[in-house]
Amino acid sequence: QVQLVESGGGLVQAGGSLRLSCAASGRTFSGYAMGWFRQAPGKDRDFVAAISGSGGRTSYADSVKGRFTVSIDNAKNTVYLQMNSLRPEDTAVYYCAAATIYNSGTGYARHYDYWGQGTQVTVSS
Repeated sequence: QVQLVESGGGLVQAGGSLRLSCAASGRTFSGYAMGWFRQAPGKDRDFVAAISGSGGRTSYADSVKGRFTVSIDNAKNTVYLQMNSLRPEDTAVYYCAAATIYNSGTGYARHYDYWGQGTQVTVSS
């Protein structure tokens, strides 16, 4: 069993930055895929970014490419999402998720077995 706890959300002005963290317990990331998703009120949960357990493979949604960076620290069992140049449309609850394999399915919520409770990110204009 894997437990995921997100932190780092908050209120920021447009153009600002935030770094989200996802701390995992229960097992290490080795062999896993870690993903970030977000969900705005009344909308579906959308893919943001994913990273392999080794950190060697990453993928991003087109809407965040060049602005967001996903990284992993296996020594701390923590995944990060650095978010720069934030826009009001980035406002959402951000969720961390874990899957047992990194493949072409990492962009889909159904690929993931474990989820955190989410952290709110609000970007003001």
